[in-house]
Amino acid sequence: MVIMEGAPMLYRNPNESIEARVEDLIGRMTLEEKIGQMMMMGRVKPKEDGSIGPLIVGGANAGRGPYEEAAPVEKWAEMADKWQEAALRSRLGIPLLLGVDAIHGHNRAYRTTIFPHNVGLGATRDEDLMRRIGEATAKELRASGLNYTFAPCVAVAKDLRWKRCYESYSEETEVVGKMTSIITGLQGSPPEGYPKNYPFVARGGNNVVACAKHFVGDGGTEGGKTDGDTKMDEEMLERDHVAPYLDCISKNVCTTMASFSSYNGEKMHAHKYLLTDVLKGKLKFKGLVISDWRGVDKLHKLKEGEEVDYHACADLAINAGIDMVLGPNPEKFQRALLSLVNETKVVPESRIDDAVRRILRVKFAAGIFDLPISERPSPDVVYCELHREIAREAVRKSLVLLKNGKNKPFLPLSKDAEKILVAGNHANNLGYQCGAWTIFETGDYADRKNGITILEAIKEAVGPATEVEFEMYPSSNTLSAAEKFKYAIIAVGERPYAEYTPTYLKTEPLLQPNVVDMICSVADKVPTLLILISGRPIELEKKMLDKVEGVVAAWLPGTEGNGITDVIFGDHDFEGRLPFAWFESVNQLPKDPEAKSYNPDRFPFGHILTYNKKRTDPEGDMDNGGPSSKRPWK
Repeated sequence: MVIMEGAPMLYRNPNESIEARVEDLIGRMTLEEKIGQMMMMGRVKPKEDGSIGPLIVGGANAGRGPYEEAAPVEKWAEMADKWQEAALRSRLGIPLLLGVDAIHGHNRAYRTTIFPHNVGLGATRDEDLMRRIGEATAKELRASGLNYTFAPCVAVAKDLRWKRCYESYSEETEVVGKMTSIITGLQGSPPEGYPKNYPFVARGGNNVVACAKHFVGDGGTEGGKTDGDTKMDEEMLERDHVAPYLDCISKNVCTTMASFSSYNGEKMHAHKYLLTDVLKGKLKFKGLVISDWRGVDKLHKLKEGEEVDYHACADLAINAGIDMVLGPNPEKFQRALLSLVNETKVVPESRIDDAVRRILRVKFAAGIFDLPISERPSPDVVYCELHREIAREAVRKSLVLLKNGKNKPFLPLSKDAEKILVAGNHANNLGYQCGAWTIFETGDYADRKNGITILEAIKEAVGPATEVEFEMYPSSNTLSAAEKFKYAIIAVGERPYAEYTPTYLKTEPLLQPNVVDMICSVADKVPTLLILISGRPIELEKKMLDKVEGVVAAWLPGTEGNGITDVIFGDHDFEGRLPFAWFESVNQLPKDPEAKSYNPDRFPFGHILTYNKKRTDPEGDMDNGGPSSKRPWK
């Protein structure tokens, strides 16, 4: 439909229906303007004439914000306003989707609330907590001028060698489905009678567009490879990996991101059957499908010195069902796609219209047209007391007690000991405590200047007369006088890593030999509590496990280390349940219960232990009748 010049601009009228506004605007757009909407660029400055990109663009990935180094939210807001103002100066004044990887809080900005990574949240099994974390994250994003987060990740991780395990809530599909309540927190709750499966974001400036990722099977690749191949039949894919997307769609999630991985040898970014026939067709997803960063580029296998063939990539991705392309080369992609539509007719304009309808539908549903530069929450909501308390609650509910004493309970620890020893390179390091995707993809090793480390939390928790001695690797001199310590607390674990951490940096799920030796040397002399900071279960050598009195899986807790001391000193009981089975040895990965050489897990999936040693059916309250158990196509 082409709108005649001079016709009323329905798309600017907030009282019109979303679909009416979408159709009105599409009817006014040139092909170039439509293709412009299909690109989400990386962080760039608007040009002198105020434009963004060669054909304008539909959005921007804010990356690490306005500078290469971390910046406070006020600077993010200034950057966001400049981008939106530039977009509004275009012929049709279409505002931008401004996105960021806010995957455990607004983790790209300086001085924000960092929540536990998903692996820890999966241990809580707490749907209401997830909703409140979503609300807090959305407010901190909106205070930065942003309106879109590439979260949540609803991957079901099946191989603990996968470098994104910390982004997965669990190895079990049902647990992942429960955790999708974070979408309601991020986007808000639609009113009664709102259309099913239709994008929704509450008005009022406190909510953001969410993104279910990475569709589909990213957690099931062979060998746990990030861009690997998920090999299984369709029934298993549906049961194990597609099911959480039904939960997301039922909560009106606005966007879905395609996975870098393949399914039975075919790249997901070019998989028309799964992206179009299944996701958009049989699952009735009405929002937009966005590529992962440079996911479209990866469809062309580059030889050394060769440039990406964007004609080939755009043909595969757009015809498969990718609506918005996230990447660094907007001009090359847009020109290639324009050529494919105008000259070679490889991509039909109807496919372009479908993509743009979905993009505009999300923008109208999110209220971005009506308040592109809205009155946002005060910066005071960022790292505020309420959000810190939610994060602290999440930490204490995520803790899983793996061992408590040899012959009698060791925990809770006394707050009134005369002297205690604290050790380990994770005890006083906020970067290690927060993990990857905290400022930088592979973690922030600098002093964040906000948050409380485990050591600081211990010093706050113990009595005023208790002396706390910290030594990262206790010396022989210290241990020669071990009798002066009532007990020791050792915090160790994995260093932060991301999916593309270089292979020369070892990321096997185990402790280094020198760390194991240190733990054993301390535990030989002092009753010891071992706190594990990791994004997944890691190998626990039997000699070490036998020597320590207690073991706590604390995952990647984020900024609020006092959530740990709330529990180990007995102010709260342990509530966490293992989101993944804890393997015996890395040699048994990947786990295969049917293999003859299979070793039983050291701690089973759902393991829970509390102070009174009350063991319950760990998954007895699982709702197996929810959306995640339905099979939509067969």
